[in-house]
Amino acid sequence: MITPPLANNKNMTLPDAPVSLPEVNRSIAVPTHGNRWRRFLAYAGPGFLVSVGYMDPGNWGTDIAGGSRYGYVLLWVILASNLMAILLQTLCARLGLVTGKDLAQACRDYYKKPTAIALWILCEIAIIACDLAEVIGSAVALNLLFGIPLIWGVLITGLDVLLLLGLMQFGFRKIEAIIITLVATIALCFAFQVFLSHPDWSGIAYGLVTPRLPDKEALLIALGILGATVMPHNLYLHSSIVQTRAFERTPEGLRSAIQNATADTVLSLGAAFFVNAAILVVAAATFHASGRHDVKELQDAHELLKPLLGGAAATAFAVALLCSGQSSTITGTLAGQIVMEGFLRIRISPWLRRLITRSLAIIPAMILIYVTGGKNTVGLLVLSQVVLSMQLGFAIFPLLMFTSDPAKMGVHANPLWLKIIGYAVCFIIAGLNMKLLLDVIGPIWFGIAVAVTLAFTGYVKYFYTEARPTER
Repeated sequence: MITPPLANNKNMTLPDAPVSLPEVNRSIAVPTHGNRWRRFLAYAGPGFLVSVGYMDPGNWGTDIAGGSRYGYVLLWVILASNLMAILLQTLCARLGLVTGKDLAQACRDYYKKPTAIALWILCEIAIIACDLAEVIGSAVALNLLFGIPLIWGVLITGLDVLLLLGLMQFGFRKIEAIIITLVATIALCFAFQVFLSHPDWSGIAYGLVTPRLPDKEALLIALGILGATVMPHNLYLHSSIVQTRAFERTPEGLRSAIQNATADTVLSLGAAFFVNAAILVVAAATFHASGRHDVKELQDAHELLKPLLGGAAATAFAVALLCSGQSSTITGTLAGQIVMEGFLRIRISPWLRRLITRSLAIIPAMILIYVTGGKNTVGLLVLSQVVLSMQLGFAIFPLLMFTSDPAKMGVHANPLWLKIIGYAVCFIIAGLNMKLLLDVIGPIWFGIAVAVTLAFTGYVKYFYTEARPTER
């Protein structure tokens, strides 16, 4: 049962239900006095962990494909996706801070059991698709830098489980510090590449403010960019990790926490937008400008940068890719833990939980690399991000519903204007994904998918019965 909003109580207490990420929940103290900058720094961190998902190897695949094929044309997609991401991630932070529950717990407590299980399965599919991109990206980076075969590179990426377990013993702040360092390294590497590539700044400006899709394949890549930017598992992750701050449980303390978490989110995702856009800009300024319109391999992108921008730029590309993959696997593992615990209420040993999460990504990645021989890595990354985009609607509609409900959010419920914008974003994303699904699988299979969904909905609504909580 979702507890009453803490914002309505003068003497706030934590929910009686199991907390999210119990080993680090409310483990970071925040000052109640001092200047505003000092208080903001205490809250800063969760936004950067979330921002990792907006510059992970999946983004590289979609951005390189978009930049090499269409130049700067799809920059507006990155901008629009980033604005949507800021809105949705801000709502996630607010949900976690006000209710004391992450999005997975909120769904588990609100929906009937079959619906909650279906949402969990869909979320796990999204996490697997995301982890697949991260694992492949890390393996490619290790291959580029050290010549390690892709299969061995995939296995090495599993070591992040041990890294995460070790870091958790020293506190969540240490994880945040390492992630911020990796994000800063990625940003510096791409700032260097943008500087060397001498992009067409007028073309960049035009691409940012001129929405257009040249052909059907551009729609596929655009939805891949959307799926790589607004990531379903990041919504669950953010609503949990904001609860690591031990803020004062008063209306004033909650209001300050929301304000600082919002600022952290905007700043962090602003940095992610720079990296995301920079990947496409470099691809457009180098590959598209030189007539290389069909870059299908991350390895090819690395090799093509050498004659075009020099060996230093190619090395920076590989280093940034490695930082991207490793930081993303850490946050992806955390997201897997949050989703499993939140939807299923399963409490198992942390090492076993993270081993299961990593195996769900590593095993499919090894199979795909074996089957494809490590070819068409960009195509695999784009496909994984389209799968992510397909799952978005099943996370964002519940998020908007929960954060718009005064019974759960109190005075922090979404105002009318925000509900209008939020649901407009949800329907745009859902509509585009349905159009893509129709184009990819055809009207017959699309009709079957719709029929199955409606049948399941009807069964849960009219035939399935269970003991329901009296309070929502």
